[in-house]
Amino acid sequence: MTETPSGAPARLPTETAEQQARILAQALPFLRRYAGATIVVKYGGHAMGEEHLAETFGSDIALLKQVGVNPVVVHGGGPQINAMLKRLDIQSTFVDGLRVTDDKMVEVVEMVLAGTVNKHVAGLINRAGALAVGICGKDGGLIRARKLRRTKRDPDSNIERVLDLGFVGEPEAVDVRVIHALTGAGLIPVIAPVGVGADGQTYNINADTVAGAVAGALGASRMLMLTDVPGVLDNNKKLIPEMTIAEVQAGIASGMISGGMIPKVETCVEAVRAGVKGAVILDGRQPHVCLLELFIEGGHGTLIRA
Repeated sequence: MTETPSGAPARLPTETAEQQARILAQALPFLRRYAGATIVVKYGGHAMGEEHLAETFGSDIALLKQVGVNPVVVHGGGPQINAMLKRLDIQSTFVDGLRVTDDKMVEVVEMVLAGTVNKHVAGLINRAGALAVGICGKDGGLIRARKLRRTKRDPDSNIERVLDLGFVGEPEAVDVRVIHALTGAGLIPVIAPVGVGADGQTYNINADTVAGAVAGALGASRMLMLTDVPGVLDNNKKLIPEMTIAEVQAGIASGMISGGMIPKVETCVEAVRAGVKGAVILDGRQPHVCLLELFIEGGHGTLIRA
């Protein structure tokens, strides 16, 4: 119950109180379901770029911890990297949506992702009353990376050539001991998608890929991938609330799933195959979308499960 300026309890209007009671009653079974569960959240896109959404995200992650969930956050930072490269007058080139990363650029990527952005995201959660710790894949040997190998077929000659993306990597192994140490101490890990090779080389890794690998290694109950779209849409542009792996593969083959959505659903499929109970593609532009997905019947995105 709230209080008036005089300190006396202030009663909510009956209709408002009943509405809040119904919401709590609906959420209770889900609170029980996820008590003690690990939820990996990939944070990026407009949810990260807009201040009011960022503050809401921080408070939602803090709330998850306070109700007994173990959230693990993996964040991106493409716009922030672009801004820093522009300030330093370093030109970027992209191949199939991946930033070609030379030795000079990988230093900037690490500085921005593991530094400025990582500490900002952790700060959002800390200000909301929880305890978050910013780390990157190099800390504690969390993410062992290898150079990403990509090939591209020439449409005219039909010859495949190997693409050199520089120091762009992919997870080779995830050592979750540092995550367990943090969550066991009541802390929330906030992970920047930077990994380290066997030779000590730093690699820039796609944040979606890191989130999927971390969720799989943890055997997470859910992986929530915040994007700038409501989820997977059918041919009539309507949201598909749930898909199996087989339905995802059929959607890609038919062309219903196309463009930038393909790598996102493929990441979800790989996470589910690795042991995640369900991966959800959500619209990060919607305030409190993580809470709506986890604690409201029916969810708010596209759930992909085995």
